[in-house]
Amino acid sequence: MSQYFCPLPQFGPVRPADAVTIAGGWTWFTQAEVIERGRPSQIIPASAVPEAVRALICAPRAPVAGVALDQPRIMGILNTTPDSFSDGGQFDEGTTALTWARTMAREGADIIDIGGESTRPGAEEVAVADEIARTEPVIAALAGQGPPISIDTRKSAVARAALDAGAAIVNDVSALRFDPAILALVAERDVPVCLMHSQGEPDTMQQDPRYENVLLDVYDHLAERIAHTVAAGVSRDRILVDPGIGFGKTLDHNLALLQRIGLFHGLGCAILLGASRKRFIGTLSDEPVARRRLAGSLAVALAGVAKGVQISRVHDVKETRQGVALWRAATGMGQD
Repeated sequence: MSQYFCPLPQFGPVRPADAVTIAGGWTWFTQAEVIERGRPSQIIPASAVPEAVRALICAPRAPVAGVALDQPRIMGILNTTPDSFSDGGQFDEGTTALTWARTMAREGADIIDIGGESTRPGAEEVAVADEIARTEPVIAALAGQGPPISIDTRKSAVARAALDAGAAIVNDVSALRFDPAILALVAERDVPVCLMHSQGEPDTMQQDPRYENVLLDVYDHLAERIAHTVAAGVSRDRILVDPGIGFGKTLDHNLALLQRIGLFHGLGCAILLGASRKRFIGTLSDEPVARRRLAGSLAVALAGVAKGVQISRVHDVKETRQGVALWRAATGMGQD
């Protein structure tokens, strides 16, 4: 029976002598949880984690498009769509989108993620030409003037247009499954790629999602997608992983992933967490309006940072930057 090893991250100004650094970052671990399907978990010392697994957990993560991952980073969300769940229609006009992207850059976004197709629950697929028209001009106007740009798309033609316009990262919610040609493009251009877990398509993914064990099922899926991507010629240090909070998952599924998100350090890739303003935050906080979920979004982002998550994908860049800075100061982690 397969065993999974979840480091139990710690942080702070006093580091035990037997602590092992996670991913070359700001957290470490002295113990790990051993998880097996159908069996109770066990706690073991870090030294008892198999050497190959420990090496993946500990290896420093390579910079992403020039952004070092030795400290928490922020990816700002720019949806150039009329129907995104939180900000649909706010930035679907070129000038407004450019203004907001530049605002996020001033507020401290390390990366700006631009998408032209809503993948909210129930969303319908957008035509390639429309998706390119929404994203390519904005990317072309921004490229080289601030933070690196990520294109949030499932489609190779959209990704190619974005990379030609100056984008530096591909963020695919389907983990390169929706359009097989996008994998060859990523390998050809040698750009970082984020593989996100999702179950089903956006229009149906929230219709009774089920898992045998959501934590381990998501881990296995991402491990398979990493292996597939590496086999196609993409270096592991070019790959990020995202457990896909809210993409084919119930509230309990989301919480299970967040509580043990440290498990994904064992994949040997940087972790991106995108939970900003998601429905489960509204459910737990009794806030039906997505734009009013800042406090809950920040709480989830900081919980991820405490577990060593390298990149937080958020709508509210300024507030998240402030929250991370205060978290670091209050915990003795220092500031940027």
